[in-house]
Amino acid sequence: MTEPFDIVIVGGGVGGCAAAIAASDLGLRVALTEETYWLGGQLTSQATPPDEHRWVEAFGRTRRYRAFRDKLRAYYRENYPLTQEARDNPTLNPGGGTVSRLCIEPRAAVSVIEQMMAYSRSRGGLHVFLRRKPLGASIEGDHVESVRVLNLDTGTVEIISGTYFLDATELGDLLQMAHVEYVSGSESRDETGELHASPICNSNNVQALTWCMAAGYDRDGEHVIDKPAMYDFWKGYYPEMPNAPWSGPLLSWTYTNPFTLEPTQRSLFGPPDWQSLFGYRQIVDGSIYSSFNKPHDVTVLNWPQNDYFLANVIDVQEDIAQKALSEARDLTLSLFYWLQTEAPRPDGGQGYPGLYPRGDIVGTKDGLAMAPYYRESRRIRAVRTIKEEHVGAQMLSDAGLSSSANFPDSVGTGYYRIDLHPTVGGDNYIDIESKPFQIPLGALVPVRVQNLLPACKNIGTTHVTNGCYRLHPVEWNIGEAAGLTAAFSLLKGVTPYEILEKKELFEELAALLDNQGIERAWPAGF
Repeated sequence: MTEPFDIVIVGGGVGGCAAAIAASDLGLRVALTEETYWLGGQLTSQATPPDEHRWVEAFGRTRRYRAFRDKLRAYYRENYPLTQEARDNPTLNPGGGTVSRLCIEPRAAVSVIEQMMAYSRSRGGLHVFLRRKPLGASIEGDHVESVRVLNLDTGTVEIISGTYFLDATELGDLLQMAHVEYVSGSESRDETGELHASPICNSNNVQALTWCMAAGYDRDGEHVIDKPAMYDFWKGYYPEMPNAPWSGPLLSWTYTNPFTLEPTQRSLFGPPDWQSLFGYRQIVDGSIYSSFNKPHDVTVLNWPQNDYFLANVIDVQEDIAQKALSEARDLTLSLFYWLQTEAPRPDGGQGYPGLYPRGDIVGTKDGLAMAPYYRESRRIRAVRTIKEEHVGAQMLSDAGLSSSANFPDSVGTGYYRIDLHPTVGGDNYIDIESKPFQIPLGALVPVRVQNLLPACKNIGTTHVTNGCYRLHPVEWNIGEAAGLTAAFSLLKGVTPYEILEKKELFEELAALLDNQGIERAWPAGF
């Protein structure tokens, strides 16, 4: 395509964007590829508002992630007709959803990401290639030489070469293409020693994926869509989970409580708490807009009722993967149709026909997100594997410890519960407490390949610990740390493995990370 890049990042999701911003800010020549029309992954093309920990406004995130959040609020204040009260609110939550303190429309996140890349792109340091699907990689020994991508608009195959490569794809696709050692699915308890690991190893046992959908609500409208092809199947579908049975039919207000595994009753509307499914991932709150131009409220359907766990799409034939993705789309449309037509209402009636697809919000015609939301990907076999004993509250307590493992090679921090959704293998939720944790560099370094780093949820975790290392601010930190580590390696003429082996090199990298605003440890008491 062009002369070789310093760093080639495959995948323009949260981690890929963070890596590209960080590395190009240091003056490296960076290529970033993305399969969809939008940069941002979970935040944008997958339409999942950020899941964040409760301290995110103050600490436990990188300086660039803080800037991203600040710029989002500024974007709304500058471009949306908000009330003065909303405009003056320092912790403005534009969507009003309860999943996060900052629920936003995907387009807003796209715009802010592009703002953060603007300087590097205008100076020729960062090159973004949208609508590029990775096809393969050229390798020489323990090094990746180039990647092949399909230009989805022209149908041509392009070759992008570089010195370092970052896999920021949603399923760890580059790991497989570059013959990087990896695992997928669930490890066995004998292998990892984890309290909540599966009894047996099963590479097919991945968490549910979800094809999200944006839905507005017009209280007096009639917007019923055509009946989806698989509606009768999904309406009669009862998930089979032998170890901890599901609560009943999937399309129901009753589902399994992730914490207790007992049946839990919810509703579409209600107070702004967990009882309101609409309010949980709401991304447009009409009440904060000026009276002359109030939009309808909008939510994102990313609920237990549209988790798809009938089939795995990792390392299967393409026709099998495409069939699964088609079924996942149909499940979400079937949930939407059920909500419109048959969902029981508190007044004794059925259905909310005023719900309507908001394709304009997510950049599609039917309201479904551009891309599926994957909770679990391939994971590198890393120099260090993060296990439940390092972060899980119960295992730490059993060992007489009150905080997570202190990794001497920390390159960041994060926090989220160990949150595993139902799996293809029939496991119900595993949703257990974790402790605020660190991100060790060793989990980003493959056991063999010298010039490739993971940059999202494909780091060296287990099936269990993936459940707390997979969300937005953690993925951002992983990507940013990967980008800075690759840049440091290039500038110093060393490999990430050498940085781990030599204390003085890691101390230099740590100084760079500190200078760049990476919080490598939690405040005292965490």
